[in-house]
Amino acid sequence: MSQPSICILRLSAIGDVSHVLPVINAIRARHPQARLTWIIGKLEYRLLAQFPDIEFIVFDKKGGFNVIKELRNTLKGRCFDVLLHMQVAARANLLSMLIKAPVRIGWDKPRWRDRHQWFINRSVRSVPHQHQVDGFLEFARALGDDPGPPQWGLPIDEADQQWADATLRKGPDAGKPIFMISPCSSHALRNWSAERYALVANHAIDKLGMRVVLVGGPSELEKVMGEAIESAMQHKPQNLIGKDTLTQSVALLKAADIVLSPDSGPAHLASAVGTPVIGLYAATPSARSGPYSSLDLCVDKYTEAALKFRQKTPGELRWGQRIEEPGVMDLINVEDVVAKLDGFVRYW
Repeated sequence: MSQPSICILRLSAIGDVSHVLPVINAIRARHPQARLTWIIGKLEYRLLAQFPDIEFIVFDKKGGFNVIKELRNTLKGRCFDVLLHMQVAARANLLSMLIKAPVRIGWDKPRWRDRHQWFINRSVRSVPHQHQVDGFLEFARALGDDPGPPQWGLPIDEADQQWADATLRKGPDAGKPIFMISPCSSHALRNWSAERYALVANHAIDKLGMRVVLVGGPSELEKVMGEAIESAMQHKPQNLIGKDTLTQSVALLKAADIVLSPDSGPAHLASAVGTPVIGLYAATPSARSGPYSSLDLCVDKYTEAALKFRQKTPGELRWGQRIEEPGVMDLINVEDVVAKLDGFVRYW
């Protein structure tokens, strides 16, 4: 196929959607004339709308039956050469029935969920203990491509970058290195405590001469967390939580010198734009879902969590099994995080 038509089905979430970008770049390297169509969630589309040369079909996951009908009408009469079915959730599996393609590539057996195998006719190869980014790249390999090292190429709009630069230039500490804290995951039990974030922030200011910037979305959880960190700090940070758009947040993450975050979309976005990330991992293993380019900076207590909350070693659990239990993130000590930050600054 000199100009294959390829349909990608991946609706969410932000972090996983960012993992698809290296797949697209790998396909383009081998098939520069390939016609790519991506069925994507509404929020995620806002992040990637400017990614070039892709037809996006936006699916509003909150839209009910009407959006399913709309998708069916959009796809009516179309047939793709290949479907890359990258999501195992029941809704995505059912939506895949609307996509006509003789080759339907999905996940391997260990990653099947919700009868995923019923909706595909080919699986990516199964590689034990694989990072999510490498797992997604198996879709490019299933097309016969050698993906090589992942390349994201996440676009940042010039206006968003100008906004971020202007916003971060405010205040007397504007010239200092930026220690950016994105404190919240969408899974509350993956979040560290405000008091511990504040202690690390104080250290960054007092001992390392950095400035602290808090970032995050407009949810009540994130706003409350930001206010709690600010109240617990000895110094006043620049609190930008809820004050940016999704695309502006990527520009902020790119402008940071280093980011501190739990397992979250922002951690993956920061890594995708080349910013080092200190990842906080106990509920999930960093080897599977850590910021890909900063795995050496992660503080990982997943082994301790497995022993404490499941009475098993990680090897006895399904790869990547979540341990989202109250108190699991308390296994991460302030000293562990400070050591990572100090080491980064020392060899900066």
